Amino acid sequence: MDLSSLKPAEGSTKNRKRIGRGQGSGRGGTSTRGHKGQKSRSGYSKKVGFEGGQMPLQRRVPKFGFNPINRVEYRAINLEKLQELADTLKLTKIDQEVLINAGLISRKHSVKILGKGALSAKLEVTAHAFSKTAEEAITTAGGTVVKLN
Repeated sequence: MDLSSLKPAEGSTKNRKRIGRGQGSGRGGTSTRGHKGQKSRSGYSKKVGFEGGQMPLQRRVPKFGFNPINRVEYRAINLEKLQELADTLKLTKIDQEVLINAGLISRKHSVKILGKGALSAKLEVTAHAFSKTAEEAITTAGGTVVKLN
């Protein structure tokens, strides 16, 4: 056996339809384009979003909103969740690695600690941002707050 004797499997390939090769081919004349009209001409291409002359959707719906270029999106985590983690995993230090392993965030997320719930554990919490109430609650419980850049 050599490369010159290789062939595709029986029935796996088809000949393409050769249009516009005379009446005898069965696909001559109008070459499957029908009679007259814009779509039968060479060079025809429909605009993206064209709806047959009806006002297209992207022009019917008004523009609105504004996306600030410097916005930082945080993944919010409450104190009650930190307390739950500290209780179940017997932790004294909570940082990004702990939150990633717990499945609360992924590596790309920035974290903000919010003040919902009670915190009784003495924790060293590392995050990108803290709300005032969360920061106060952590320090009054005897813990420390470390802010990341």
